Amino acid sequence: MTTPAFTQREGIRTALDLSIKRHPDPDTDGLSEADAAWPQRLRRIVRAGLTHWCRPDLVETAELLLTELATNALRHARGLDIGVRVYLQGDHCVIEVNDGSPLPPVPRCAGPDDENGRGLLLVESLAEAWGVSEDGTTTWCTLPLSKGPSEMESAAVTAPVLREMPLEIPADSSAVTIARISGRSMLTVLNWPGNVHAAIDVLHCLVDNAMEYGLTPGKAGQSLDARLCVTEAHELLIDVTDPNPKFPNFHEAVEGAEGRGLWNARQLGARLSWFVASNFQGKTVRATMNPGRVDL
Repeated sequence: MTTPAFTQREGIRTALDLSIKRHPDPDTDGLSEADAAWPQRLRRIVRAGLTHWCRPDLVETAELLLTELATNALRHARGLDIGVRVYLQGDHCVIEVNDGSPLPPVPRCAGPDDENGRGLLLVESLAEAWGVSEDGTTTWCTLPLSKGPSEMESAAVTAPVLREMPLEIPADSSAVTIARISGRSMLTVLNWPGNVHAAIDVLHCLVDNAMEYGLTPGKAGQSLDARLCVTEAHELLIDVTDPNPKFPNFHEAVEGAEGRGLWNARQLGARLSWFVASNFQGKTVRATMNPGRVDL
């Protein structure tokens, strides 16, 4: 785990670059109230920065990774200053947190009842790569940047959500049928001014994809969630969440190289993206559809 081979000056698009002044509380082993407010601030800043660079597809995962690295530094740093950088360069998004301590962080095995201790394990799970600088002061991780036309299309910024409805889907063979029936009723209630038939077919594709690739065969207690949202720009967002937090061949799937499910959704006019679910326990595949003439 050594410093990544990135040039620190050339071709950088900065999403976040600042220094944090710690206010450690000598009476507690946890974070002081002032320090505990920083992770949320950092999430807001990096969200704005990545959106500025038209990379909202990175926001959810980058927020989680940055939160874990920054919280670890705020909790364990020896000095009072912490440097935080998030930038895009070449084929990567790089997240760096410098806590000034020469002692590198070490992942530990947290017990089932422990509230802390899983941060670096989460980083290892979500990041493409992670490591520590040679002097031990900077912990970094990277996310890959996609470059194809389908990826750039999926990175389009959506307007604020105006109306939304959740859809519970059983993780069994009835999932697709229930999604079709309930989804049509929900679109009627949401009054989306678009091609409802195409939207239902896209929902079908996403649920079928989640059933095939998002569930672990034979594992009990799994579930799927879906949500239909209409934005202020009258776009329709179709979100389907499954328990698998990874999607390593997403762009190949969209291009049809990994089956026809997501490829079919794209042919129906959907812009596709995915992100790690907010509870860290899975991923959400999102289809964004523009309004248009409704086929009667």
